[in-house]
Amino acid sequence: MTASARGPYDSHMPNKDALVADDRDRGRYQIGEVASRTSLTQRALRFYEEKELLKPADRLDGGFRLYSDNDIERIELIKKLQGLLGFTLAEIKELVEAEELRAQIRATQRSDRDVIERRERVLQVKAALTRQLEVVEPKIEALTAMRSDLRERLRAVEERLHQIDEQLAERVEPASR
Repeated sequence: MTASARGPYDSHMPNKDALVADDRDRGRYQIGEVASRTSLTQRALRFYEEKELLKPADRLDGGFRLYSDNDIERIELIKKLQGLLGFTLAEIKELVEAEELRAQIRATQRSDRDVIERRERVLQVKAALTRQLEVVEPKIEALTAMRSDLRERLRAVEERLHQIDEQLAERVEPASR
């Protein structure tokens, strides 16, 4: 993938091609080790699985979950979106699923496909990107509004501070004459 094909937040995302389901062979870790590696509790990992944010690669005969390196990357992405960017788990699920769809379509892209089939696949990618924007744009709008409010409040406080400084300067000047 070329640098120009990457999205604006790709530096914060794991390698999308690594999210393709066929590449889930790397590493096999039990839930305790994954919890330790990701600084999450086993309960949190099970909750992610319940919410379909995480699908362990495999299970042992006794039903023990086995996680791959890709699962760990996905967990780190979930944590980053949730913690740093304030996304809900439902929003994270939507973003990650759309990203996985894009990765799967890119991984199976062929120029010799029928033009109608290629068009349908591009429409799927467009829909995935649209869903991602629908999740991200309200956050941006809310942050932009918050920034505007904070700037206005800061401007008002700076104006008050300037007025107080002028009053202090008036007090000091007559005394120094």
